[in-house]
Amino acid sequence: MKVRVGLGYDVHKLVKDRDLWIGGVNIPHEKGALGHSDADVLLHVICDALLGAADLRDIGFHFPDTDPKYKNVDSKLLLKEVIRLIREKGFDVGNIDSTVCLQRPKLALYIPEMKKVIAELCGIEQGDVSIKATTTERLGFVGKEEGISAYAVVLIQA
Repeated sequence: MKVRVGLGYDVHKLVKDRDLWIGGVNIPHEKGALGHSDADVLLHVICDALLGAADLRDIGFHFPDTDPKYKNVDSKLLLKEVIRLIREKGFDVGNIDSTVCLQRPKLALYIPEMKKVIAELCGIEQGDVSIKATTTERLGFVGKEEGISAYAVVLIQA
């Protein structure tokens, strides 16, 4: 069995009058993440980690922000396409471990739904998707509520 690991990292600015999508779930909040797509930071890091593990470059290569067809696109569609691409290379997702860095709102109540969405998109069990949330103790751009960031590590296997 061939096993590979990938790492993803992403950042988005938080702005008013924009929906906050995290892990395929719309989170009620006065600010949302700014981006060309729906700016779902968690799905983006998972995409990047999977693409990296399969040596398929990165999310910007496959879904450039210069392409109008990705304007406001649902990031769940991007993750579905990434899963197709890694499967085309003979890989399946083993597990996902991720962390979302956000001062507010608290995400604990939304994590079970995020796990369900991501597991379904990736064709894995919910127990194979770990999502943690943390603040930055009011330090940096996350702590000042100017942005959101996330990290993901994935294992893929052939």
